[in-house]
Amino acid sequence: MTGFENMLHDPFMELPFKIMFLTIVFIFGICIGSFLNVVILRLPAGESILGIGKSDEEKEKASHCMTCGAKIRPIDLIPVFSWLALRGKCHSCGAKISPRYPIVESLNGILYVITFMVLDINAGAIITCILMSLLIIIGFMDWDTMEIDMILVGIIFLLAVPAAIFTDTVELKHRIIGALVISVPFFIIGEVSRIFIRKKFGEDFRAIEQGDTALMLAAGALLGTHAVIVSAFFGIIIAALMGLIVKRVTGRSLLPFGPGLAVGIAAGALWGNQIAQWYLGMLADKTQV
Repeated sequence: MTGFENMLHDPFMELPFKIMFLTIVFIFGICIGSFLNVVILRLPAGESILGIGKSDEEKEKASHCMTCGAKIRPIDLIPVFSWLALRGKCHSCGAKISPRYPIVESLNGILYVITFMVLDINAGAIITCILMSLLIIIGFMDWDTMEIDMILVGIIFLLAVPAAIFTDTVELKHRIIGALVISVPFFIIGEVSRIFIRKKFGEDFRAIEQGDTALMLAAGALLGTHAVIVSAFFGIIIAALMGLIVKRVTGRSLLPFGPGLAVGIAAGALWGNQIAQWYLGMLADKTQV
């Protein structure tokens, strides 16, 4: 990737090339986003993601409108644009199609574009794009099921291997410390709160679940110490704000922590190290004064 590094940040690079490249990235991102919708729906239900093992009858049924049974046309499967063209309704019966589909597709495309704009064209950007897609799946699945899939967390953890090989932004010791610096406190808080809640309410419940702890362990191994601390900071704030808004609107008090952490990790992956360096530099200036 050496020959392509800093191309987007090069002030002498032609603007048409940048626009063309980012447009291709966005289109690729929304296509991957369409697959993410499949994973978000099928993985919690234990269904085949790629359709392997399904009978022809099951495959045929899956390609029909769930309301009227009309067959979904190939033109209706274009990410984002088909939903907009159909105005969010089935072409046959007019039944509403959830806006989540284009939201997930667009979000994935936008995050891919932002990732390349921030990190430029390099291996780190590609790895971060994979991370973004995994975070989208984790966030939406946790919102639906209150559970974080450990297979997805394991993939994030494994991304630390190519990140260590193909990038030089995080030292090995910071990957090890990063894996522990947030996950260990989360685990302790989870266990202590579990004991308290069990005594007080008689329920086996943690304030911070094991899935959230594992997610921060994997994110820390991938991003390193500084970025994962920033990720946790933003994740906690975002989760708290989401909780306040949802409770005020719906009265629901029990909410998943994963979506907030996913947003925080995404921010930490893009700007975590810069924010940490800015903060540490500001502290150093104050100390000198």
